[in-house]
Amino acid sequence: MIRASRPAVLACALIAGTITSGLLAGCTPAGSAASGPRTAGLDGHSPKTPAATPAGPARNCIPIAQISESRVRDDWTIDFRLGRQWYRNTLPLRCNSLGFERTFGYATSQSQLCNVDIITVLQTGGGGAGPRGSCGLGQFQPVTLAK
Repeated sequence: MIRASRPAVLACALIAGTITSGLLAGCTPAGSAASGPRTAGLDGHSPKTPAATPAGPARNCIPIAQISESRVRDDWTIDFRLGRQWYRNTLPLRCNSLGFERTFGYATSQSQLCNVDIITVLQTGGGGAGPRGSCGLGQFQPVTLAK
């Protein structure tokens, strides 16, 4: 797994997109969600997660090389930006600590991130960095985010 700072996210996606075989690793920075999901309720949903209006049919996969940003909103929700389009991934099961840590990694042997892939929550503080648990992704729904 790779953990990266904010400027490294684009580089991570670009590097991962250029590799055609082997293990690809992706990352998202700690603190990438400006809305501060650390205030999520006991159910893991954050009241600060922006509303999203569907903007087309959901997709099973998105190309890794086109991911320019990701924002962890809470234990259930990650928004991925590809160009000007946002894709909301609502996880099928709660991913404990995702909204608190706001950092995750993934590994895939393909050039796409898909709904069958697993993300791993990465611990960023509290005496050490490391994996905290793994969770499956859902479909990628193109959305228009509320302002």
